[in-house]
Amino acid sequence: MMYHQYRPGYLEVIAGCMFAGKTEELIRRIKVLEFAKQRVLVFKPAVDNRYSNTKIVSHAGASVDALVVESAKDILDFITNDVDVVAIDEVQFFDRDIIAVCNKLAKAGKRVMAAGLDTDFRAEPFGVMPELVTTAEFVTKLTAVCTVCGAPATRTQRLVNHKPASYHDPIIMVGAAESYEARCRHCHEVKDKPEL
Repeated sequence: MMYHQYRPGYLEVIAGCMFAGKTEELIRRIKVLEFAKQRVLVFKPAVDNRYSNTKIVSHAGASVDALVVESAKDILDFITNDVDVVAIDEVQFFDRDIIAVCNKLAKAGKRVMAAGLDTDFRAEPFGVMPELVTTAEFVTKLTAVCTVCGAPATRTQRLVNHKPASYHDPIIMVGAAESYEARCRHCHEVKDKPEL
């Protein structure tokens, strides 16, 4: 029998819309790795305080402890030789330095797992995600279920007073089910979006 062996150090990205289970999948992978006695450090951006200030928490309620950082470069302050895996949730909220941080950690032999929204509420690429996806060795794209028609949902619908948000609203607005829904391509709406 032949076994394929990877060199240590690579980047994997878990991407999708809200309510697709990105954080749930990240937590599942973290727990599997911890069971295998891997040393895992988990990070989240300070801006994401929806469910907890000290944990990453899925919409379904699963959670793991996390280190909260203000900027991407702060992650490097916590990395020691005995760390095997670096897990980063809500990676789309980090500054552009997160790309260099992820690549540096992968090059140093760490398994880097980053989860985040691939598109914003306008259905446009979200921050650093396009570059992370293209530099990753492995990408998992998750879908949710459209709250309008039940089709596979790939878009995040922002709602303001139960109506679609304006294209001109700020990109970042941290929230959950009170402000967002999963929608398919056909049911997703953005008020005031410029047409071709």
